[in-house]
Amino acid sequence: MWAGCRQFSRVASYLAAQRTAGAAGRSSGLKLPARSRFSLLWGSGPFCNACYLKTERLIVCHFCTSGDHDVSYKELKDLLQSKTVFLIDVREKWEIGEYGKIPGSISIPLDDVVEALQMDPVHFKERYNQDMPSKSDHLVFSCMAGVRSKQALAAARSLGFKRAQQYAGGFKEWAEYESSGKNDLD
Repeated sequence: MWAGCRQFSRVASYLAAQRTAGAAGRSSGLKLPARSRFSLLWGSGPFCNACYLKTERLIVCHFCTSGDHDVSYKELKDLLQSKTVFLIDVREKWEIGEYGKIPGSISIPLDDVVEALQMDPVHFKERYNQDMPSKSDHLVFSCMAGVRSKQALAAARSLGFKRAQQYAGGFKEWAEYESSGKNDLD
């Protein structure tokens, strides 16, 4: 199992052991240190469903993605013009069809991000009609308003994509800037 930080890894290991032991009708014997007690319920405590991505193979803590990993509208425009970025839109296909997309972005729905970033480059090219990004490439994730892109960012960084960032404003902010004529920001 991949984990985004040590504390969350301990909690996740503890919960997995408890679930396995509980299914067998016995105690796992594992104890969490008092400092590691976290509430993992929806919307409470330092971890909530909006703050971490959980799949069978990946649990990522949002604390590991905090910091200077956001790009602004202006920065994203500059990156797209210089063609030095992989912009990955993690919204569902129907959302892109209904609302549109940022020009130059490729669509990889959030549920497919982990698999896509671990694909063989040949399969990636066949599926997404784009060369696969390397771990040293600059990735930027976007969604509608910044929630799913943060989850994709956490997943990518845990997989070793150190130059991954997110456009927290998402397509919603992009569309506002583009339609209002504010797209020539200084």
